[in-house]
Amino acid sequence: MTLKPHRLFAVTLAWLLLPLAGCRVLSPTPIPVASQQMAPALVENTDPQFEFGQPQPIIDGVGWVFGIPDKILLWDRRVNRHKISEPTISATADYLEHNNLPHIKVRANQYAPLQDWKRLTQNTTVAWPWRYTLGTLSVAGEAILPGRIVGGDHFNPFTQTIHLYSDIPAVALHEAAHAKDFTRRTYQGSYAAAYLFVPLWHETLASQDVFAYLEERQDVPAIIEANRILYPAYGTYVGGALGNFVPSYSLPIYYGMVIAGHANGRMLSEQMR
Repeated sequence: MTLKPHRLFAVTLAWLLLPLAGCRVLSPTPIPVASQQMAPALVENTDPQFEFGQPQPIIDGVGWVFGIPDKILLWDRRVNRHKISEPTISATADYLEHNNLPHIKVRANQYAPLQDWKRLTQNTTVAWPWRYTLGTLSVAGEAILPGRIVGGDHFNPFTQTIHLYSDIPAVALHEAAHAKDFTRRTYQGSYAAAYLFVPLWHETLASQDVFAYLEERQDVPAIIEANRILYPAYGTYVGGALGNFVPSYSLPIYYGMVIAGHANGRMLSEQMR
């Protein structure tokens, strides 16, 4: 069933009015963890948990240019910066330690498809039919369209790897929260497949967990930054989901949600100052 244009407009208008009330759509809610599923080979891996790509001025410069649309979308020049600073790494390391995620690999602006293929074969928490179908496609996609060029911070559940290209702690924590969410799942391959159809659910859980984590630490500056970044980022998923109902209006809806996210995040931040 598709929404009629007037109903879709009402939904869109309601979202756009949220900033006026400073509504906390992404309420601080920690991801509940009853148990964790980790592949023994990944836990026992002796390689460093954090690995860094060697500086390549030309390649990283091209990547910076490719990232301009996303910089504008989130209104932050650190998006797809391709140079990850110590504060971002430190924030990610603290989160992984706090949530007992020793099996997670973090690649900071690094291109390593062969190593990721090895991790894919070792990740027995994902059933082999998923690993060698969607998992193979995910690693192949990262190899053919390298993040060092096209950017795009993400967590790959098939290799249990966080790929960072933006120098924004809130973004890194969001990807780490995806890792936390997947680690508690028994059927991680099926959950990864579900992301292809309903990403908004996964994104909501991850963002809410980040806010809960930052509130627990009473890190006000980090919360303000997360409001400014994660709300418009969340708007991209809300806009994408609503746009599916009325494809002819998808772009206005998409950008409208991003703008609403910016406004809402900034309103919440102002309330904290």
